[in-house]
Amino acid sequence: MESIISSLLLLILGLVAVKAVSKRFSGKSADNGIVSSVFGSKIDPFYAVEPLEDFDFKTTPPIDYKPYRTQGHVTMGMSSHPAHPANVNELGIQKQSRSNWIRIDSGYLKRLEERRGLVEDKPELTIGTGKIVDPAIEELYEEIMIKYLPQRFPTMFKICGNIVENLATGSNYPFTTAGLTPAVMLRYLSDNVEEDFYFMCPDPDGQFRLRGYIACFPGGFLSPARVGESVREIHQPVPGYDKKLGASVDRYFSRMKPGQFIGRMNWSLQVDGADLFRTDGNNFYPEKEEVVDNEKYSPPLTECYLRAEHQTLTALPKSRAIIFTVRSYMTRLDELRANGEGNALADAIESMPEGLGQYKMRQYWGGKVLPWLRGGPGDATVE
Repeated sequence: MESIISSLLLLILGLVAVKAVSKRFSGKSADNGIVSSVFGSKIDPFYAVEPLEDFDFKTTPPIDYKPYRTQGHVTMGMSSHPAHPANVNELGIQKQSRSNWIRIDSGYLKRLEERRGLVEDKPELTIGTGKIVDPAIEELYEEIMIKYLPQRFPTMFKICGNIVENLATGSNYPFTTAGLTPAVMLRYLSDNVEEDFYFMCPDPDGQFRLRGYIACFPGGFLSPARVGESVREIHQPVPGYDKKLGASVDRYFSRMKPGQFIGRMNWSLQVDGADLFRTDGNNFYPEKEEVVDNEKYSPPLTECYLRAEHQTLTALPKSRAIIFTVRSYMTRLDELRANGEGNALADAIESMPEGLGQYKMRQYWGGKVLPWLRGGPGDATVE
């Protein structure tokens, strides 16, 4: 993520606007009546997904994302009044189906291997559990590992008695939560899907607080440091948030219906390699008096990437926890330039307002990266 703080806020703004300008997603199944024995005689619309009967992850490319073409960059100070539906489009907010909650493609095995190493080496940074969030962790395990994966990807996840076999990895996991600790459940999640999950749990006073996570690919967010913070506290640096939006966002979260999925694509540039685990982020905070590495001024172009994320919000039906899901993608800039996307990306970067451009570190790498994206000379060229 460019940071979970700004990303979550943009989704929240879109949620409030969506409520005012559209009807709630109906949650109707696209499975044409196909019913799994796992769910009994009838599937609740919340659980139904469209099965991919002939799915082969090895031949499935990543989604052809170009968010810089469709939504550009937005500022945190833009109008967010629910009466203005254009804001939803500006933020890139879209209603989404449960079927597209989890995405799998040809990079699946490589990224799962990366996640396993991170969970083993950095458990305190990648896994967050606790008394308050543990029921929601168990619920999410049931929703994804038991009710979703075998139904959505029947060519990959096969139910065999009390276990589910992952035919792609050769591993398996329990078809029940009995005897599993919350930390183990999160490990199984990370072993089988490459999305990160952040749990926002409701307090008795109606505020939602970050209580848990499985976060192997953070883009600038130190998860343990924020556990226990409310949505309002997380967004304290945003001018006017608490006064103008804090209460309405909490109310919206409390009324969010299971089966409703809201999502967007987010993007930023990462100019020092393809590492997806980034607690330092790709942003500049002048108030912190940060010292920026000189390489930011002249990064190796072979190490420059577009970092894009598919982000969704949804509510769990029992715990009422709000789940913020993030699926990350990395694409080398030289590949984008070779595919004719250099000018469009450069246009989007140059069109950022000054404050946002500084936040994105454009003032450091822009002098080298932007002319090169437009076809100028450099040390990375894909023919």
